[in-house]
Amino acid sequence: MNVYTSYKNSLKKKEKQMLDKSFFNRPTLQVAQDLLGKSIVRNNIKATIIETEAYIGPIDKACHAYNFHKTTRNSVMFQEYAIAYIYQIYGMYHCFNIVTEKKGMPCAVLIRAIDITNNNEKASYNRYHKPLTNLSSYQLKNFSNGPGKVCMSLDLNKSHNGIEVISNGLYIEECLSQSFEIVKSKRINIDYASEAKDFLWRFYIKGNKNVSVI
Repeated sequence: MNVYTSYKNSLKKKEKQMLDKSFFNRPTLQVAQDLLGKSIVRNNIKATIIETEAYIGPIDKACHAYNFHKTTRNSVMFQEYAIAYIYQIYGMYHCFNIVTEKKGMPCAVLIRAIDITNNNEKASYNRYHKPLTNLSSYQLKNFSNGPGKVCMSLDLNKSHNGIEVISNGLYIEECLSQSFEIVKSKRINIDYASEAKDFLWRFYIKGNKNVSVI
């Protein structure tokens, strides 16, 4: 029996439960797909994961840790699975990743888009600094359909880099009742990554309005 089978058996048919660390100690491509439809819970805000991207350091030129290249910035990727890897892009936006696979194997899954399902008001203040009722149709449409927007909505930044995603402040919750089709496509904004730009390592829920690019 593998670690994930053991984990699934431990659910005992409960409708919802915090994911165990063993969920993330599996091949990154599988974790990236299995995270779809799960819920992120962050300070009482709950959001369904709509879109992910996989990054596999040993072979992936789009990954910060390609060919096991270790820096101060990406050192979290070499730590144990089930921790947050959060970095800044363009000097202003943050990206939330979850480290996968065994210690020393620099792999992670980027949470690219979410759908806020609980405590939208708090998420609205996080995202736009104003109540939900004051948002324009454009703001509502672009609430959380991109990695920077995910972090703003959930109030995640570099200060949370390296924290476990199995604690009360931040965790992923199992949701067993959903049914959907997964679309596989190329990742976004990695044209520099040679052959890796063509890997079909982006996954999203077909037909969901919060997918970042359709």
